[in-house]
Amino acid sequence: MNITKENIDALNAVVKVDIVAGDYQEKVTELLTDYRKKADIPGFRKGHVPMGMIKKQYGKSIMIDEVNKLLQESLNKFLAEEKLDILGNPIPRIKENFDWDAETFSFEFELGLVPEFEIDLSQKNKIKQYNIVATDSLIDEEVKNIQTRYGKMSSLDEATEHSNVTGTFINEEKEINKKSTFLVNDLKGKKNEKKVIGAKVGDVIALETKKLFEDDHKLEQILGVAHDVIHDLDITVTFTVEDITKTEPADLDKELFDKLFADGSVTTVTELREKIKEDAEKQFQQQGDQQLLNAITEYLVENTKFDLPSEFLQKWLATAGEKPLTADEAEAEYKKSEKGLRYQLIEGKIMKDNDIKLEYAELVEYAKGFIRTQMAQFGNMNPEEKELEDIAARILQNQEEAQKLQSQLISQKLLGFFKEKISFKTKEVSYEDFIKEVYK
Repeated sequence: MNITKENIDALNAVVKVDIVAGDYQEKVTELLTDYRKKADIPGFRKGHVPMGMIKKQYGKSIMIDEVNKLLQESLNKFLAEEKLDILGNPIPRIKENFDWDAETFSFEFELGLVPEFEIDLSQKNKIKQYNIVATDSLIDEEVKNIQTRYGKMSSLDEATEHSNVTGTFINEEKEINKKSTFLVNDLKGKKNEKKVIGAKVGDVIALETKKLFEDDHKLEQILGVAHDVIHDLDITVTFTVEDITKTEPADLDKELFDKLFADGSVTTVTELREKIKEDAEKQFQQQGDQQLLNAITEYLVENTKFDLPSEFLQKWLATAGEKPLTADEAEAEYKKSEKGLRYQLIEGKIMKDNDIKLEYAELVEYAKGFIRTQMAQFGNMNPEEKELEDIAARILQNQEEAQKLQSQLISQKLLGFFKEKISFKTKEVSYEDFIKEVYK
């Protein structure tokens, strides 16, 4: 057997594999002998069928199978030994006059090669990093929400400015059918308030979604509509009143603090506000980090220039899936996936050049932390270590779940690396301003 590689250019190569009878004949003979021992053909005792008959019936198909196995094994070994970084998979060149009765076989495979490129992380203040702070107004609102949640509730005959109204919002065209509760004075404008004030259980009210609430994100929660739809949503919904209540806010006293923090860590209003601020900014940090990683990704893709073997990749995409694609479909698929592929190559190079690795033990610990957080949400604050390990093991056996956690952990590691290596332009903002700037 002879395997050679010819470079067409910096991004494309062809591997040629020549196979002769001596490369596979011994294995074919071994298999035919085994077939002969097991063959059960009328007129012959088992194990005594003439070898000529076995060869005639099975010889060619066995030979083709063995050549294909040998071809795949040899090609994979060659790529590994040569340490070739390739994109996609080798594409076999189809020969119209290929003859399986020939003495020797010659196969050719097209390769798409990973480009060589450099990554510049030294540019200063090219990427914006947000430091999201909890404002006094946000803390005031959360204190108010806490007092409402723990307050005393009573039923009302009709809606007032300060009452809670529960009912179902419906719009058939947009497939909205959502039961929600809102505070009447959260509505935007006197016109909307007047429609609801005085309403009784069973009343049906027509409301316009445009500027229905001061905050569009509140409307998003109440209607159960996707974030990217809510800002431009301008429809009429019917609201059927099902319940009207009034809440007497809970006092900010020891009884409330003990309900909120059984460990006694909060004993004053000042400490409560500090705790709210701390917890809110932890959540904001997660959103800020995700935005930062997105911004870094965009920056690296836009500013790291290299060519790709686009023609090869489109040809590979046309045949890689279960259903073959036309040339136009493959081109469209390539354009759709090109940006992701570019970042994948950039990410891989950064990890390789900076020895950023992911150990399995780290993945297990990360999975356990994720599980611990999930269990805490359901009131299990101190799960047993053995229980965490068992659940983590089951999750990581699921390839899709394991891949998702691995991707999250890699992103976390890379973000830590980027924060050390890149100088950002930092901007302190409120959460409201962050949403406006990032998701405008």
